[in-house]
Amino acid sequence: MCGIAGAVWNRRSQAIDRPVLQQMMSAIAHRGPDDSGMLFSSELPQGNRSGAACALGHRRLSIIDLAGGHQPLSNEDGTVWTVFNGEIYNYRELREELQQRGHQLKTATDTEVIVHLYEELGPACIERLRGMFAIAIWDTNTQRLVLARDRLGQKPLAYLHQNGQLLFASELKAILQVPGVHREVDPTAIDLYLTYQYVPHPHSIFKGMNQLPPGHLAIYEQDRITLSQYWQPPYAQTSDQQAESRSWPVKKWQTELRETLTAAVRLRMRSDVPIGAFLSGGIDSTIIAGLMQSLSPHPIHTFSMGFPQPEYDERHFARQAAEHLRTEHHEFLVEPSALHSLPQLIWHYDEPFSDSSAIPMFALSEATRKFVKVSLSGDGGDELFAGYTRYQAVHLATRADRLPAFLKSMLTWELWQQIPTSQQQRSLGRRAKRFLNALGQTPERRYLRWIGIFDQDARRAVYSKSFQQTLHDSDRYNFDSATLIDEAYQKCPGRDLVTRTTCVDVLTYLPCDILKKVDIATMAYGLEARSPFLDHHVVELAARMPIELKFSPGRGKKILTDTFADLIPPAIQNRSKMGFGVPLDHWFRNELTGLLRQVLLSERCLDRGILNRTGVENLIEQHVSHRWDHAYRLWNLLCLECWARVYLDGSPPIAPPTLQGLGITALEPLRSEK
Repeated sequence: MCGIAGAVWNRRSQAIDRPVLQQMMSAIAHRGPDDSGMLFSSELPQGNRSGAACALGHRRLSIIDLAGGHQPLSNEDGTVWTVFNGEIYNYRELREELQQRGHQLKTATDTEVIVHLYEELGPACIERLRGMFAIAIWDTNTQRLVLARDRLGQKPLAYLHQNGQLLFASELKAILQVPGVHREVDPTAIDLYLTYQYVPHPHSIFKGMNQLPPGHLAIYEQDRITLSQYWQPPYAQTSDQQAESRSWPVKKWQTELRETLTAAVRLRMRSDVPIGAFLSGGIDSTIIAGLMQSLSPHPIHTFSMGFPQPEYDERHFARQAAEHLRTEHHEFLVEPSALHSLPQLIWHYDEPFSDSSAIPMFALSEATRKFVKVSLSGDGGDELFAGYTRYQAVHLATRADRLPAFLKSMLTWELWQQIPTSQQQRSLGRRAKRFLNALGQTPERRYLRWIGIFDQDARRAVYSKSFQQTLHDSDRYNFDSATLIDEAYQKCPGRDLVTRTTCVDVLTYLPCDILKKVDIATMAYGLEARSPFLDHHVVELAARMPIELKFSPGRGKKILTDTFADLIPPAIQNRSKMGFGVPLDHWFRNELTGLLRQVLLSERCLDRGILNRTGVENLIEQHVSHRWDHAYRLWNLLCLECWARVYLDGSPPIAPPTLQGLGITALEPLRSEK
């Protein structure tokens, strides 16, 4: 696990020098605190020719071959160089193949197999890799740069192509260190962010900068960049393929799942440093910890995080799982004072990012790193095996769609929305209202309404008139925010709607939100997170499964629970999903009310011309008075303004600011809380 950065240029005037590359690497030093390295192709014997030149930079977090893994790293004759972030879990098998074919490898790292595979296969070598990665390969013979991102998007990779120069890095903040890089905000990206709580690939918050999508290659040569997709999850199936899948007996699917996931866990336990597991007490993390424990000769370390509010606290479930599996368990508590780390959180994520579970994820990563350097997680289980409760709503809505028109019109009757319900956003009454209110829409738009933060009307209510005009005048505003969901649904034709919806989440929510959250939070503390469910063999197996194996009304993840029942305590097998939630609703009505007003109603915020005072005031007052739970929307706006203060109001930041640097004082009373 590391951080990479670099550049390719076709004209000497576009070259970057050592101080600039060093500055890029310093911005991502947290990703690799153990070592650093640089390469300038012009200094190589093969680099004297005219044409393109390359600079590669690397920050290393040492996990495999602690002494011999220095990067950039080359093949035997120095004609192929790479910098690499991530882990290639099948590197031992690939290394043995390469040596049998005559390759001379001088280290025991997973990195070195990449350059030798490239010698044989060119860019297609990426398809042989089983792991998580962001890779840059410089071919001195062809003066070609190859960028690659892993299949599911576990490792980030951003790039900027401008004026005969390509810049790339693990994080946007490194690209911003290069002189001449402009920080012009893309209004479309802001609109997408308010919709989804993240900026989805291939967009970024800045005009001209892009995120390489998961499962893609980018080849840069002769000042042209070409993207191609080398993998996508095989959800699309013909009727014959679906019939074949349904012909398998359940026992065969369970055997395949047990063997494939166990192999994925075994591969991810390869490490030259201490490893552990995140354990929330849910089904997914319990299975991963259980498989690890079954493969370990001694108790593994497990880690969980909780809150003082009981409705958000899962520690008792994690404790039950740890006792059942006999792990060495550690648990920690998140208080409201955790928001003192707000400047660090905003700085690390580069872009506006408002998944509030990043707060406990940061705290958990910091605490876990004191014990281990690698931690396995259960990420991906919900998306692959239909675990989210919203999939139940998708299923129920498909049944409602088949009702006679007069019955469906009764369900969508506006009067239902006027019936008083509990003040809690998660209450059954309010969830029923949301469900009924969306029934009249297409399945795609309905799903977006359920998962979105601000719908179109809500966004209009908070945008200033000038920003609405800017948004619609933008040369990139040729689609609405639902396009992302629509396109993802189109990649899974011919399957039932629940399966298609899980596919949408695998393609969008998983890489853009969950995996970004985990990567940035763990790497902020030099901790490597590994996700066995995201092994592409596991993903391909899950994608082929008939939905009946994974889902039934009232129950998701059926095959997971049944296959691994021996690892899961009975109380956890039947518990409802809680998620890694944060009590923002409590905090914003109590300790942090002043923070909202101080930041979102400040002249500094409103003078940006994005938000209007009345719309923001209405959100705050409705929330504080308990008329509506706007916690996630308020957090979304708060993160946007704090991001602007960090990334727009001064020089490109090389390190996180302080609370005072953000102009925030409302958190002062929380310092005495215990």
